Amino acid sequence: MHPDEKTPQAVRFLRDAVDNGAAFRSREFARACQALGIVHKFTRAYRQQTNGKAEHFIQSALREWAYGWTYQNSEHRTQALTSWLQHYNWHRPHSGIGGQPPMSRLSASANNLLTLHN
Repeated sequence: MHPDEKTPQAVRFLRDAVDNGAAFRSREFARACQALGIVHKFTRAYRQQTNGKAEHFIQSALREWAYGWTYQNSEHRTQALTSWLQHYNWHRPHSGIGGQPPMSRLSASANNLLTLHN
């Protein structure tokens, strides 16, 4: 989250996005995945399966989190994001996967931090 949408923050966002994208494609990141037994997969650009899911997530976030509630200010909205993401991933039924939340698709494992629910 950035404090505003003014030029310096927009430039920072752009640079963060470019830098982060490159990091996930680096050889070092691939080696770390391999050492941890993680299959390093990439989404294919300009595909319905990828873009459609991203667009659906964005629409859900706008409808259910960003504009779904009245917040005192932007800071309160930002603070609510963590809770909403927890609900979205662990509890909210998703019609595309049989009414189950996304985390139900992962095998529980002590080696997979995503499956450790708190």
